[in-house]
Amino acid sequence: MEPRLTADLRAALVFILLLSAGSSDNDLDLRFCGTWRHDSGALSLNVNLSTGCSEISISAGRSSLSIDGQITARCSRSEVIPLKQLGLDSQEETPFCLHWEPLLDQLKLQVGGKNLSLCWPSSVQGHCCTDLSDGPNAPEANYGIINGTIKNDFITNKTREAYKFIAASIDCKTLCDQKIQEYTQVNVDPAVGNVQHPCAHSSEVDMKEGFRGRNVTAPATKGRPAESSTTVHLPPALKTAAKKTSKVVCTFFNKISLFQEGHKGNRLFNDVVGITVENEVIANLSEPIRIDFHHDVIPQHYSKKCVSWDTRKDPLLVNWLVDGCETREKGAKHTECLCNHLTYFSVLVQMEPRPVRHLLALTTITSLGCAVSVISCVAVFIFLCRKSRRSKEQSIPIHMGLVVSLGLLNLLFFFTGVLANVGGESLCVWVGASLHYTLLSSFTWMGVEVFHTFWMVYMVFSPSPKACVWNLVGFALPALPVIILAAVGDIYGVREVVPSDDVYNPYLMCWMKDTPKALLAHYFTNMTALAVLVISGLVMLFLVYRKIRIRDEWRQNGVAFLSIWGLSCLFGTSWGLTFLDFGPFSDFILFLSCILNAFQGFFLMLRFYMLDWMRKQAGGSTLGSTSTGSTRQHMLQAQEKS
Repeated sequence: MEPRLTADLRAALVFILLLSAGSSDNDLDLRFCGTWRHDSGALSLNVNLSTGCSEISISAGRSSLSIDGQITARCSRSEVIPLKQLGLDSQEETPFCLHWEPLLDQLKLQVGGKNLSLCWPSSVQGHCCTDLSDGPNAPEANYGIINGTIKNDFITNKTREAYKFIAASIDCKTLCDQKIQEYTQVNVDPAVGNVQHPCAHSSEVDMKEGFRGRNVTAPATKGRPAESSTTVHLPPALKTAAKKTSKVVCTFFNKISLFQEGHKGNRLFNDVVGITVENEVIANLSEPIRIDFHHDVIPQHYSKKCVSWDTRKDPLLVNWLVDGCETREKGAKHTECLCNHLTYFSVLVQMEPRPVRHLLALTTITSLGCAVSVISCVAVFIFLCRKSRRSKEQSIPIHMGLVVSLGLLNLLFFFTGVLANVGGESLCVWVGASLHYTLLSSFTWMGVEVFHTFWMVYMVFSPSPKACVWNLVGFALPALPVIILAAVGDIYGVREVVPSDDVYNPYLMCWMKDTPKALLAHYFTNMTALAVLVISGLVMLFLVYRKIRIRDEWRQNGVAFLSIWGLSCLFGTSWGLTFLDFGPFSDFILFLSCILNAFQGFFLMLRFYMLDWMRKQAGGSTLGSTSTGSTRQHMLQAQEKS
């Protein structure tokens, strides 16, 4: 019995040793999450980081969240960061997460829905600070951290002042080899690459005298051919621009989560290149740096843009910009970036297929229509001014208001592309707001035309509102939403319209930005006003037709059609085609809507001159006036006859 017990103990001991040997892999990173309980006043983030490998502590109090310690290889930081810009002042509990990546020497904090990069990623260092374990418990407090978790493992629901994690140092290459073993399975992504790799690799280039440029290629990774590696060409101009040092470092990253932040609706390539010169900011190179990215085939309706991380504007937040970079497509699997500065670079893929079909043809038609409409509106305005001297028709001021707003709308739309390319974002804020105002003003005046027609048809014996009332409604009312949106901010600016046949050369215009906030404003103002206008206009056309179709003049050839067509120009019912841009006839609807709306000013001119010509042909009778302001006279005549 005793020998058997001894054998069982030996087997158990061997099993325990095997388990301990199997679990000896290092715990690579740290992800600590919790809820910060604080006051509702001004809050701040205190960061005090230094190089070394001992410990890191996360503490919280009434008004500040603090991160202190020594776990980084290269990153040192000591500052107080106000959190007012994150909108946390009105809250009393804020979730947060701290993520440490030792292989990248990267530390980031997620708080208030923002990802703050406390330590930027870098290449593999000599020693990594890892195996962080929970240290001694801090005392409980009224303000602090509750519901602390480590990688989804719950610690406690008590409010603690701080959490401390003790670290151990390990050789980074050993740790990197360990993680590579975990990434042996290749994950295929149809848009942005196919290999995961936890480590970054750096290459240092010494730009000696007579430097003529050099190519730096990323190390080949498993699952990808060597010729598909990212390549950087450093131009000779970089040597001239670097004043303090002759060494430049190229760091190649692959599938780093930090880089996938800072943009919505798009996706960044797996490969990211960081090019730096120590303690120098280099920009506006006379000869650009060339970066060749190799990738899987990307569908043609997805656009690709070379982007760089703007670390100077806000070093805490990831902000990818196209400024300073030019995109060149070298093939279905090859994109070349030409950039005139140093930072992190990659290619941004627009994942949502939203390019516009036949953009060049539509732009040409719109530009021609806007030019013709501006001239037509000027002619109609002069015509109405002369007519107002010899006629007291109450609809003339309303027609003049519509013509003025429509003329300004077409004038601004004609120049919006030029102004976007010349003036940029600062000018487009004003031009976009002005364009929005003229659009809403035009819709409002079309609505006034509908209401005035209803007044003449159904309120024959009631006096119409004075012209000053209509001017207040048509010109002042549309300014209110524009002023409110401008005060909110980040609504108006440069808007990119991507053509389906050339997604790399978008058309720029001054309008509402392509952001969720601007899109919401567009639907609440433009689309709502348009829906109300189109529905009321169609209803009014039907009511007018029923009311005066029995008159003898309407039974003559062409009079009924011209009258309804003339009213539809005033009511803006052609704008309703915007809601029909779907299905198999979408292209036809798109072109028809573009023609009718762009040439609306021209059609208005035809309407006024044709009706005036018909009136003269009829010898001054009411024949040519059935769809003008003299509709009131027809109604009065009908009442007298009855």
